[in-house]
Amino acid sequence: MSRIKKARKPGMASEPVVVTRNRTDRDVDSREIKRKRKRKGLKAGARNAESNAEQNRRFAQKKDPRIGSKKPIQLVVEAKVKSTKQERRLTNEQELAMLENDAQLMVLLDRLDNGENLGTGLQKYVDEKLARIEHLMGRLGLLDDEETESEEEIAEFPEFAERKAKSDDDLLAEFDDFNMDDFK
Repeated sequence: MSRIKKARKPGMASEPVVVTRNRTDRDVDSREIKRKRKRKGLKAGARNAESNAEQNRRFAQKKDPRIGSKKPIQLVVEAKVKSTKQERRLTNEQELAMLENDAQLMVLLDRLDNGENLGTGLQKYVDEKLARIEHLMGRLGLLDDEETESEEEIAEFPEFAERKAKSDDDLLAEFDDFNMDDFK
């Protein structure tokens, strides 16, 4: 049996510590070292025992990847058809149906009916949508005849009637006739 050296830590003045290893620990260590040594390098005769898969892979690597693209190329360039704004826009009926089915608008209208105050942004959103609905209904002829009622009111109160646009000469004549003494 071989001699076992005593191991001691440097600087220890006291009794040296003897480390003995078990036989099984040495066997395990030597097996690991032997396995590492065995696996160094390539196996003998590897060049003669190549499989077909490895040969195919080797030939595939030699091909230039830039050559032989499978992607089809159009030889005739066709102009792309751009959709116009008129095609993209909805018809008046479609837009009205979309606005009437708007869930967010319905929730906000319910909140207004319950007496809640909406923020300025939400109130502006509701006003814009309602104005758009009214405009579309007017274009489609679905709006009630409220205009005739307003015309009757104008006939009753002529001072609130809308005035015709005046020409520059009329405005100048009116300015000349203006009397500043009335406001003193």
